[in-house]
Parts: sequence; C-alpha cells; structure tokens
Amino acid sequence: MIEIVLTAAAGIIVGVAIAIFITRTITRNQAQSIVEEAKKEAEVIKKNKLLEVKEKFLHLKADMEKQANARHAKIQSAEAKVKQRELQLNQLQQDLQRKKTETEAIRANLDTQLDLVDKKKQDLDRLHKQEVEKLEHISGLSAEEAKEKLVESLREEAKTMAASYINDIMDEAKLTANKEAKRIVIQSIQRVATETAIENAVTVFHIESDEIKGRIIGREGRNIRALEAATGVEIIVDDTPEAIVLSAFDPVRREIARLALHQLVTDGRIHPARIEEVVAKVRKQIEEEIIETGKRTTIDLGIHGLHPELIRLVGKMKYRSSYGQNLLQHSRETANLCATMASELGLNPKKAKRAGLLHDIGKVPDDELELPHALLGMKLAEKYKEKPDICNAIGAHHDETEMSSLLAPIVQVCDAISGARPGARREIVEAYIKRLNDLEQLALSYPGVLKTYAIQAGRELRVIVGADKIDDSETEKLSTEIAKRIQDEMTYPGQVKITVIRETRAVSFAK
Repeated sequence: MIEIVLTAAAGIIVGVAIAIFITRTITRNQAQSIVEEAKKEAEVIKKNKLLEVKEKFLHLKADMEKQANARHAKIQSAEAKVKQRELQLNQLQQDLQRKKTETEAIRANLDTQLDLVDKKKQDLDRLHKQEVEKLEHISGLSAEEAKEKLVESLREEAKTMAASYINDIMDEAKLTANKEAKRIVIQSIQRVATETAIENAVTVFHIESDEIKGRIIGREGRNIRALEAATGVEIIVDDTPEAIVLSAFDPVRREIARLALHQLVTDGRIHPARIEEVVAKVRKQIEEEIIETGKRTTIDLGIHGLHPELIRLVGKMKYRSSYGQNLLQHSRETANLCATMASELGLNPKKAKRAGLLHDIGKVPDDELELPHALLGMKLAEKYKEKPDICNAIGAHHDETEMSSLLAPIVQVCDAISGARPGARREIVEAYIKRLNDLEQLALSYPGVLKTYAIQAGRELRVIVGADKIDDSETEKLSTEIAKRIQDEMTYPGQVKITVIRETRAVSFAK
C-alpha cells in the first residue's frame, strides 16, 4: 500500500515538473515573439517619423525659399526707387543751378535799373526844389508858411461846418427828445398798474370778547411778558373794546406776534411754555412764507437764477414799507416799468426787470450797516454774483455812485415813477407842509426873487423874479443854483422841477 502511495506521489511530482517545464518553454517562446514584433513595430515607426521629418524639412525649405524670394523682390523694388529718386535729385539739382543762374542775371539787371531810378529820383528832387523856389519867389511865402495858411483855413472851415452840424443835431434832439421821452414814460405807466398797500407801525389784533384780554395777560402778567420777550413786540392791552394793539417797528415781528396770538387764542392754552413753542413754530412758518413769497415773485416776473439769499430778501420785502408804500409792490412795479421802458428803448427787458426788482434790496438786510441802501444793495448783489451792469444800476439809482450802463438811468426813472406818483407814498402832514415852506424860503433867499410857489405836492417850484433886477441870461443860472442847493440841502422823494419866470409888463390906460 505504501508503495502504491509513493508511486502515485512520484507520478504526481513528475507531472508537476513536466507541467512547469512546459510552461517555461511556452513563456520563453512568447517573449521572443513579442520582442520580434516590437522590433518590427519600432522599425515601422522609425520609418514613419523619418518620412514626417523629411516632409517638414521640405515644407520649411519651400517657405524659406518663398521668404527669400519676397525679400529679394523688395530689395529690387527699393533699389529701383532709390535709382528713381537719384534721377529726380539730379534733375532738381540741374533745375536749381539753372534758376540760380537766371536769378543772378535778374539781380544784375535790377541793380542796373535801381541805379537808373536813383538817378531819376535825384533829378526829380532837384527839379522839385527848383519849382518850389520859383513858387516861393513868385508868391513871397515860404513852403512852411503856405502850409500853415492852408491848414488854418481848412481848420476854420471844419470848425464852422462842425458847429453848424452840432447845432442842427441839437435842434433836432430838442424837438424830438422831450416828445419821445414823454411817450416812453407815459406808455410805461399806462401798461403797468399795481395796488399800493399802506403799512403802519402798529397792528390791531381783534378778539371776540374782553375776557380773552385777562387770559392773554395771565397771572401777574406772566403770559404777556413771555409773549413780548419771545416776539420782541410791545403788546398794548387797554380799554379799546375787542382789540389788542401790537406795536413794533419791524413788520416781521408784528406778523409773528399776530399769528402766534391767533393760534394761542384759538387753541385756548395760554401759558409761557406754550407761548414759546407757538412763537417758535410761527417764526419758522413766517420764514418759509418769506422764501415762498420770494420764489413766487421771481416766477411771476420771469426772473431766473437768483441766489437763494436774494430770493429770501425779496420775500422779506413784503414786510417792509417806504413812506407807507409796500416795498415788494414798489419793487414789482419798478421791475415791470423797467422792462417796459427797456423794450421801448431796444434794450434787454429781462436784465432791466431783474435790476428793477433788486434796486431796493439794501433796505431789508438782517444786519443793518452804516451805508445808504443803494450802496448796500449793490454790495449784496456783488456778493451773490450778479452781473456788473445790474450791480451798478442798483447802486446808482440814487446817484450815490457813477452810472456805467443804460440800465442805471432806466432804474432811476422807473423808481421815481413808482415812488413819486400821487398817492403812492404818504407823509406826515406837518413834515409835508414844512418841506413845502422850506422850498419856498430857500428860493426867496436869492436876490431879485419876488415870489415863490411850491406846486404839484412839492414836485415843482416856480420862482418869479423882477425883470429890472435879473436879465434873461441870469435866469438859467439862478434855476441851476436853486436846483443844486435843493439837491444838496433837502430830502425829498422823486425830483423837483425849478421854473424861473421873468416878465416885463407895459401898462397904459385909454381915457
């Protein structure tokens, strides 16, 4: 049994050894065949790569030959151009040489001609001198004396003609200027009409019953003291039935006090804390209303581009007055008059309207300066970048600075039309009568004056002089002196016309 097993084991071992040998033999043969196939494939790849390299080389060679041919063609073209330019330069050099030769010939010819001209000029000068000497000998005058006489005669003739021409122009201007000026002023006044509001230094606040007076005064007067301290307005509570008087020189303060009182009375709560709150609120409302009024005024007049501060000052004009005439209404009327008159004269109406609206802007600044309102208004306009001609018109409308444009006299005239017309402004009766008396007494102080009459509300002064004491030539001098003295010594709205009358009367009786 053991032998059988050993025999079987030996057989198995031999079988395994044979299998291993066979396997190794097969693997070695496969490896050789794989190496041979790889060598064949490598040879094929090598041949393919050599063919590709050869093709690339041929392509590169063809490209290089093309580039070389192109460069050669460019070089040949450049050489041809250089040769052509060389030929042109040679031709130009030949032409230049030829022209140089011709120029030298012409110059030589000109030198010869100039010599001939100089000789002829010398001959002419000699002949002219001889002729002048002959003329001086014949006339008995030298050449300079003859020139002076001729110039003098021409000067006298020119003076005579100029004087005649000037007289004709002045006569024509005198005939037409007054008529044309009156037409323009009348048309301007007729085309503009505004209402005039009278402002006072006091405002009357109406109440429903006198019981409200006690509430406004408050316990021991604390309410009225708080109201006066908050508004800066004197509140007068007297026996006037159903009325309280608000007194202040500043219309803005009076308006704030009036509106605050109205709100307090309507609300019914009146005590110091409430008063301060309402006054602050009303003051803000008034400031907004001032700005809104300024904007609305500029929009109504068609004026654009005003500085916001100037718009605020325009709105503040609503609460200012001059001789009882509302300043905003006066400025609007002046602006419309300026535009109308500028249109009649062929000037820019928009600029004239702008200058007319701003001409009294110096009356409403927050800080009062020691300057006339015209100059202060001019400085404000300059500060807020208004144009120079408008600034000059503002500053010159009362002749406090020199006029430099045509806008200035237009603004001055329209300001006088608006402010000096009857009913526009009011004066206290005593001051009005005193001004008229001062006018008459001033004219009576001159020698030779017999009577004086102030007429047309003091806008015209008629002076009657003695015919035996003053002649016609002195009447004009007298009117000028009186006008200058009135202008220097007196204050008056608008202008005053001085008329001097000299009469000679012959009286006889038939019996």
